[in-house]
Amino acid sequence: MQSVYAFFQSKNQDLSAEEKFLNTNINKLQELFVLMLSLLVELKKESQRVIDISRKKHLATSDDLNPNKKFINNKVFLSIESSPSYLTYTKNHNLDLWTLNNKFIKNLWAAVKQSSLYEKYMTSEESTIKEDIVFVSAIYTDIIATDEKLYDFLGDVNIGWMDDFPFVNTLILKSLRKIKSIEPLKIENLYKDDADAKFAIELFRKVVLNHLEFTQVVDEKTPNWDSERIAELDLILIKMALTEFIYFPSIPTKVSINEYLEIAKDYSTKQSSVFINGVLDKLLKEYQSQNKINKVGRGLL
Repeated sequence: MQSVYAFFQSKNQDLSAEEKFLNTNINKLQELFVLMLSLLVELKKESQRVIDISRKKHLATSDDLNPNKKFINNKVFLSIESSPSYLTYTKNHNLDLWTLNNKFIKNLWAAVKQSSLYEKYMTSEESTIKEDIVFVSAIYTDIIATDEKLYDFLGDVNIGWMDDFPFVNTLILKSLRKIKSIEPLKIENLYKDDADAKFAIELFRKVVLNHLEFTQVVDEKTPNWDSERIAELDLILIKMALTEFIYFPSIPTKVSINEYLEIAKDYSTKQSSVFINGVLDKLLKEYQSQNKINKVGRGLL
C-alpha cells in the first residue's frame, strides 16, 4: 500500500526502482524484528552488568553479594541468545544499534526494575517457562512497546519502522509464545517459500499496471462520488483487493476483503471501511457474474 501510494505521488515513474525499494523495506522489517529481540537480550545483559558492579562495592551488602538472579536466568532470554538463527542474523547484519545507543537499554531497564511486574516476578517462587514467557510478554507490551522515546528513535533510524513497529510488536509476542524451555528460538523467514517472496512484488506491479482500469470501474460504481473526493488510500486499497480478486487465484475473496478492511481501519478515515466494503461487494458480484474471478481450491469464492 505504501509503495503504491509513493509511486503515484512520485514524479519519477520508475517501476523497477519502486519494486527494489519495496523489497528493501520488507527486509528492513525483519531487521527491526531481530533488533527488538536483541533489545530483550540487552536488558538481561544490563541487569547482569548492574549485579557485577554491585558485587565490587567496597561495602557490598548481603543482597549485593548474593543477588536474585531470576531475571537474568529467564528462559526467554536464554532461548533467544542461544538461537543459531538469531546469532547468524545479528552477525551477518552487524546489528550493533543498542551497543551504540545504550542509553535506551539503561532507561528501559530502570523502568522494568521499578515496575510492579518486575517486583511480582522476582518475588514469585514459581519457576516455569510459562511464567517467564508471561513476564517478558508483559514488560514488552507495557514498557517497551509503549516507550515513546524508543519509538521516535527507531523512526529516526528508519522512517519506515514507524509503520512497521505495531506489526513487529505483534510478531514478537507471537514468537515468545512459541518458545520451549529446551529449544532455542528459531528466527523464521518472512517468506514461507519462493512463491510467497514473489507475491508482494507481483501484487504491487499488477496494481500499478491496472490502476487506470480499476479507477474507471470504481467510478462506475460510485456515481455520486467524484473520484477526487474519495480518499486516495481508499482507492489504493480497493485496487489492491480487485487485483487479488482477478490475478491471485489462491486467495479467497473474503480474505482479501477482510484484510483490506482491517488496513483501512488503521490507515484511513473512520468511514473508509464501510465505503470500501460497499464498493468491493458491488464489484465482486459484478465480476462473478462476468466470470472474471477464477479461484483455485475449495471454498475460495
